[in-house]
Amino acid sequence: MKISKSIKISRNQLLVNKLRTFFALMGIIIGVSAVIVMVAIGNGAQHEVVSKIESMGINLIIVNAGQVQKNVGRQQIRGTVTSLTLSDVDMLASKCPDVSMAAPVQTKKMQIKWGNLSTNTTVTGTTSDYPSIRNFHVGQGNFFREEENRASLRYAVLGQTVVNNLFNGRNPVGETIRIGRIPFSVIGIMEPKGADLDGVDQDDQIFIPVQTALRRVFNLNYINSINIQATSIDKMEEAIGQVTEVLREQHRLNRGDKPDDFTIQNQIELLEAQKETTDTFTVLIVSTAGVSLLVGGIGILAIMLIAIRERINEIGLRMAIGASRKDILLQFVIESSILSIGGGIIGIAVGVLTSVVIIFATEWTLNISIPSLVYSFLFSLSVGLFFGVYPARKASRLDPIEALKSE
Repeated sequence: MKISKSIKISRNQLLVNKLRTFFALMGIIIGVSAVIVMVAIGNGAQHEVVSKIESMGINLIIVNAGQVQKNVGRQQIRGTVTSLTLSDVDMLASKCPDVSMAAPVQTKKMQIKWGNLSTNTTVTGTTSDYPSIRNFHVGQGNFFREEENRASLRYAVLGQTVVNNLFNGRNPVGETIRIGRIPFSVIGIMEPKGADLDGVDQDDQIFIPVQTALRRVFNLNYINSINIQATSIDKMEEAIGQVTEVLREQHRLNRGDKPDDFTIQNQIELLEAQKETTDTFTVLIVSTAGVSLLVGGIGILAIMLIAIRERINEIGLRMAIGASRKDILLQFVIESSILSIGGGIIGIAVGVLTSVVIIFATEWTLNISIPSLVYSFLFSLSVGLFFGVYPARKASRLDPIEALKSE
């Protein structure tokens, strides 16, 4: 029997029992659409995390003073550590060939005043290389230069959150603020940056020259960390090795088997860790959605078994007038294939439409991928064929005489 004729017969049989066919399709539709939406959510989450990590800086390496320990999933340094100094920054910049730039960082939460208004924010002492290393951009005015840092000038560059909290929409460039009791001239405003991976607002801070910060504001001779930019992404490992060697020599740790008094983090480790987390999340939710497809396949199995029971006389009559077992097998396989293909196509449309609605209705980032559409369709087809073969084989093995006798 021609395949085209089998398809026509299968279509007509499925349309005879519209409600039964509808419920069989719904299992596949829900499964396919769920897989597409869940993969889109997982891909969107991964894209957002990667974007945030890349926005932290280009080829970024961070050296923290002391040994960093994880506490409830967040990295912390216990106690006051004084192992990093400004001289370490100079040595790294001059002795590490694969280090492009290095900037010291010392931070402290302090009260800032302008006139009668005040706010608490993070004061960050650093150098002119910091914006390039951490991918910050000046929105208005200027960032302080290296010569201004060396001269310990009292210049400040504000984050957008500080501007909103303290100046309520007014342009602060040229105004004088007080950090503690010390006046600073505002020379610039940074472009909005948003929250980092830990949810900390990167715009809620003020940048001042590190020399001024250490001598006049913090009264310290050490720094929290050093932000480093490697010459290229391919040179990250070499740069880390050079940084480790220089710092151990600077801190006289090469004598004996002394542990490092600093911790090095790099962008690649962050990307790999976050990617592993989002990949695990995606696999979990896709597996959960895949269960829906299996349920849909079981629905097809049940529908086909019911169809065989109802059409035993028809099967017996067709076999009696010359239809082969192969023809009967093909007939029921085609019926299950129509269900799985139809459900897969409709499921893809529903999944894409749902993803688009979620994008416009919420602030979620969804990334619909072509492979997820293809794989979900192929999986739905495989499920339909898998659960359709058993009933088809059962139908093809019926004895035509016994089938004709059944009522």
